[in-house]
Amino acid sequence: MKYIAIAASLALVAGCATTEETAAIDTTEPVMEKVGYEPGSQQDLEANAGHRVFFGYDQYSLTPQAQATLRKQADWLIANPGVAVQLAGNADERGTREYNLALGARRAEATKAFLVGLGVPSSRVQTVSHGKERPIALGSTESAWAQNRNSTTTVMSVAG
Repeated sequence: MKYIAIAASLALVAGCATTEETAAIDTTEPVMEKVGYEPGSQQDLEANAGHRVFFGYDQYSLTPQAQATLRKQADWLIANPGVAVQLAGNADERGTREYNLALGARRAEATKAFLVGLGVPSSRVQTVSHGKERPIALGSTESAWAQNRNSTTTVMSVAG
């Protein structure tokens, strides 16, 4: 029994020992690199800043939650100066095609204006409206409609 306790103690100490290899790991690296996301990629954006903001019914004003996400996106874009993005404004299925295209355009432009106001160069941000043509949630329910009223940020190019 004594030998088992000594062996367990040695195994515990060996497991806690720091080697040159583990000591050399830079703990200041962004998490995205550790999990395999290419810096400046769409996956990096989604994991570290979020890529979608939502709007109220028939609205294009940014909610406090949308503004918080866009602040993260602005920080991410500033940290990744070689990245250009497209902001796609979307609407739910209610309303005419023309009305929803115009509303989607206003949502994308409101999103762009906020990012530019935070220091993102306008030249790195394109806008497009999909209106009600590209829903992310199917169905004619309040929940589906709420998900479809959004602006989605997509990485278009990465210089490097």
